[in-house]
Amino acid sequence: MISIANSEARRLFLHSHGLSADPGAASTAADIDELVEQLGFVQVDSIRTVERAHHQILFSRRQTYRQNQLARLIERERTLFENWTHDASIIPSQYFPYWRHRFERQKANLPQVWKRWGREGFDQILDEVRDRIETDGPKKARDWKSDRPKSGGGWWEWHPAKTALEYLWHTGELAICHRDGFQKVYDLAHRVIPPDHYEHRVSETEMIDWSCSGALSRLGFATHGELAAFWDLVSPAQASRWVEAQRNDLVEVEVETAGDKPRRAWARPDIVERLAEAPDPPGRLRLISPFDPVLRDRARLERLFGFNYRIEIFVPEAKRKYGYYVFPILEGDRFIGRIDLKAEREVDRLTVRRLWLEPRVRPAKSRFARLESELARVARFCGVSNVVLKDGALPSG
Repeated sequence: MISIANSEARRLFLHSHGLSADPGAASTAADIDELVEQLGFVQVDSIRTVERAHHQILFSRRQTYRQNQLARLIERERTLFENWTHDASIIPSQYFPYWRHRFERQKANLPQVWKRWGREGFDQILDEVRDRIETDGPKKARDWKSDRPKSGGGWWEWHPAKTALEYLWHTGELAICHRDGFQKVYDLAHRVIPPDHYEHRVSETEMIDWSCSGALSRLGFATHGELAAFWDLVSPAQASRWVEAQRNDLVEVEVETAGDKPRRAWARPDIVERLAEAPDPPGRLRLISPFDPVLRDRARLERLFGFNYRIEIFVPEAKRKYGYYVFPILEGDRFIGRIDLKAEREVDRLTVRRLWLEPRVRPAKSRFARLESELARVARFCGVSNVVLKDGALPSG
């Protein structure tokens, strides 16, 4: 049994998630493409309280990143595409063949979307949408006007064409070719995904092996449940069978947690070398998006870092412990606090509503100075000029 100290586990986990590189290093579009592949996916979210999640995730790792670089990779170079992991995400296009298995699963899991109109009626709507896009080119949902009833409790009360567009996207017939503002523009998948990736096929066995192996590479060490959850492409049972089949090529490790009880997991035989090679992350303070992949598994985050984090967007304001859109603050290999921010573009400022430090984290002047520098960088990235602190935003001390 290989024992992994908590400090080693944190260092490897952050390194695997791209948070150990110099955040001030120059970034080309190719660098961003490589970073997305390293992460495996970048979650997409529409909320722009500060900046949209996919941009903020990349910025926290490469602070020379600019938003148009991602658009170029998705819309022009087609090296990335949008679909689903556990949430809507930007994914390397070379992974499209593995997503075909998800598409087939979705065809079985989404029949309820046609209950309102009946199977025959919904098939007619699908045909109408397919034919119009094939003939007229890419379309948005608002390009359809329909007298048909809404789905009445189906996909968020969408009108029939919107429901059909989303169904065809979730099942792989359509892809998002670009966005207009933040509205999806759909086209036939074979006109969006590069031919080499679109035409390639992999077996289910190959997909399971790729999914579990890729998850383990990015997590460093994991249980079979964590492997399954990483992409949301395979079930826990499939991941468990994969681990059993790979037992001769894996080692069991015992990971020290931030609490009292160590946790057993699986790793590759080179885990000791990987731990030794993982560099210390930069000491610079960084604000981590609420949708960052390093935070996605909240239980793992708390085990490794002793940091309990929940996003409170859907919590009524009176019941929130912290705030609507709160960023964890990463300092080196520790989460030292959280900060509630809002980019108020109409008045050209980034407003700090409140800052909370974790227990035993001192409100030192040097720490506040580094936070001030980071807030200035975030403000520039959001396109505002000033950082303003509300009265009572800072902790005393």
